[in-house]
Amino acid sequence: MSSNCLSEEEQRNQNFVKLVSQNDRAIRLYVRSLMATNDGVDDVYQETMLECWRKFATFRSDPELKGVNQFLRWACAIARFKVLRRKRDYSRDKLVFHDDVIERLATGANDQLERFQERSDAIQKCLSELDESSRSLLLSVHRPGESVADVARKTGKKVRQLYYKIDGLRSILLQCVKRRMLEDCT
Repeated sequence: MSSNCLSEEEQRNQNFVKLVSQNDRAIRLYVRSLMATNDGVDDVYQETMLECWRKFATFRSDPELKGVNQFLRWACAIARFKVLRRKRDYSRDKLVFHDDVIERLATGANDQLERFQERSDAIQKCLSELDESSRSLLLSVHRPGESVADVARKTGKKVRQLYYKIDGLRSILLQCVKRRMLEDCT
């Protein structure tokens, strides 16, 4: 079914799912960075996503802010309020940050989010520069449940040989990411 055949609501739903899947990890890390412990991170994240869903019809991206992940910033602003609400609700707990600490953490976390997004973009660009077999090999050992030994068995390569190849690919990727990050700074 082409996007022309989808209703406006179906397009909005697909857009929301796409944005959430692209930013899931960053939003979750943001929530974690604002909380004193891991307890409740999943709950706050879920509350944030529900609130984002409820308010998504009001989300508007600004064409003037090209290159800025506006959805991520918007979702993180909602997350910050969810963390503050949880703090108020659980203020009798011993490990609760004061509001001003949460605000300072949020400011720092916003900076981290931008760097996270820049690194993520750089990694994606550098991965796309690798040839298909190298990219596939590098990504295969990072899949959940996959190990270098598993990949070696599947490809018929020796484990030690594969470790050297993967180490070399990681070095190439790291140098590329560093170069791109430096280019972005200038």
